[in-house]
Amino acid sequence: MAANMYRVGDYVFFENSSSNPYLIRRIEELNKTASGNVEAKVVCFYRRRDISQSLIQLADKHAKDLEEEKESPSEPELSEKQKHQLRHRELFLSRQYESLPATHIRGKCSVALLNETEAVLSYLEKEDTFFYSLVYDPTQKTLLADKGEIRVGPRFQADVPEMLQEGEPDDRDQSKLEMKMWDPECPLTNKQIDQFLVVARAVGTFARALDCSSSVRQPSLHMSAAAASRDITLFHAMDTLHRHGYDLSSALSVLVPQGGPVLCRDEMEEWSSSEANLFEEALEKYGKDFNDIRQDFLPWKSLTSIIEYYYMWKTTDRYVQQKRLKAAEAESKLKQVYIPTYNKPNPNQISVSNGKMATVNGAAGTGSFHTAGGGRACESCFAVQSAQWYSWGPPNMQCRLCVSCWMYWKKYGGLKMPSRAEGEEEKTPPSPAPNEMRSRGHGARQSSHMVPIRNSGSPKSSMKTKQAFLLQATRLTKLARHMCRDLIRLRRAARRPFVPINCGAIKAEYMIRVSEGMTGRPMKPKSSPRSTLTSVLQYLENPAHIVGPILQHNGSSTGASNVRGSGLMLRKRRPNWIDAPDDSFFLVSRETRKARRLLSRSQLRRACRQPCEQISLRRVPQGPAQVPVLAPPHPSLRMRGPIVIHD
Repeated sequence: MAANMYRVGDYVFFENSSSNPYLIRRIEELNKTASGNVEAKVVCFYRRRDISQSLIQLADKHAKDLEEEKESPSEPELSEKQKHQLRHRELFLSRQYESLPATHIRGKCSVALLNETEAVLSYLEKEDTFFYSLVYDPTQKTLLADKGEIRVGPRFQADVPEMLQEGEPDDRDQSKLEMKMWDPECPLTNKQIDQFLVVARAVGTFARALDCSSSVRQPSLHMSAAAASRDITLFHAMDTLHRHGYDLSSALSVLVPQGGPVLCRDEMEEWSSSEANLFEEALEKYGKDFNDIRQDFLPWKSLTSIIEYYYMWKTTDRYVQQKRLKAAEAESKLKQVYIPTYNKPNPNQISVSNGKMATVNGAAGTGSFHTAGGGRACESCFAVQSAQWYSWGPPNMQCRLCVSCWMYWKKYGGLKMPSRAEGEEEKTPPSPAPNEMRSRGHGARQSSHMVPIRNSGSPKSSMKTKQAFLLQATRLTKLARHMCRDLIRLRRAARRPFVPINCGAIKAEYMIRVSEGMTGRPMKPKSSPRSTLTSVLQYLENPAHIVGPILQHNGSSTGASNVRGSGLMLRKRRPNWIDAPDDSFFLVSRETRKARRLLSRSQLRRACRQPCEQISLRRVPQGPAQVPVLAPPHPSLRMRGPIVIHD
């Protein structure tokens, strides 16, 4: 009964989609609508999967800075799995409110401000426990540190020095210490001090009568006397006594100088009625977040002035009236609501009745547990048996989760095991079922937002490759390669392709050598016309230009009848990755191996560097030498370098 009773201030799970994770919210109000339904006004919390990647990097940097500031002994090193699951427990508070039906509540959880003195493993050991340390603004897309952090640590606690012995000199810098403002052992009696304070109040009342702005704000004598009796007048009177050595005659002469009586006003008198209304409106929206109040409502006021006004405003009748109104409104609102346990079947639940068992999981197993059978294992824990299975991800992916992993996904918004797409190191998961085909990556793979990508049993790549590109060197780069061989060392750079080369320095050195005349005979780069894609395709589809048998990808030869005619209408279009053909691979045949043996090592290297160049084979002389007859190659294949396709 108590587990299904939800009150104001509880952190709860809300379900807005049968396949997405739960929303985490804090109940602020429970309101009954005109139709009799109950709506909850809630504060929004966001997960890591709900914010952008740049903000996630900012949150990781903030967490690293907090860890470096700790002076306590370092905590035990977390495993990759613990780090992965700890990210699922992190939330981001927001100032955004929304109203949701109370019937969408699916349970309670616990959310706490990150405590720097507590071990992070304690959040993993507790079920349905989350933490937050940053505030997320959904409109501005920003992350800020929460102003309500627990100020524990060497940054906030003072270092208490040792007590000075009697007669020991004080070597501290007195200018950096506190200044004495009142001496309780002064020669004046309490009666004399009270009489002086009465005179100070009377002078303050008279000063307000002379001031035009004060007479408008306090039109009556009673209001002026009340304003003159505030603490600002008493502080000024006692400070005047202390500065004049508690001499009453000297202090009285300072209260009424040559120009007229001294007027002391605090923040309650300085603020206008419109500014006070703005402050009350801001306080209703932001609470005691004075930085946001100043930024959005009162930018012309200082933070000190706003804070001082707040504590003076709490002593007024206006504050007492608002507090009574809020208490009356709270009495009329709902304090708690009972939500029965939600036991309706989930649409993602796999069963024979909804037809998902055959399409997603194969045949159903016998007994109380469904086995993997001809289907797939759990995408998270790789289990093959579960009391119930749930489809997960896009339908074409055919992924599923077991009961425990499904509840983990709904509550924490991720999978139990880390995935490569999230930047974790690749782990070796348990072996799949014997009758399940092996794929390149046996583990469940996800995108950065926990959406599964293709992970089928096909030996092909799990995703289509992206569009290929070609880096075409400029003339200056080509000349610099030949002129500055001693600096570049091309062979060494080719063996280390990931070591960067300072191309700017190489080009600068080349320009110096050209100006000094160290180039010798200037090189003239060959300029060859580039053929279009249409001409190359027409040449390749014409069997009259093909010499010898046509080789398929597996090395077997076919006749020219399988080649399509050249009268094909070519259309220039950009295919997407779904409609693109599967990735192809080349398998060496016996004829190709024989052709390799007929090439020398230098010819083989030259052929690798120039894949589009015609190759002349040297044959072993048997009787009279015969020169092989070769058809003239296409002009686009005679040129040096690869074909550049201008799309």
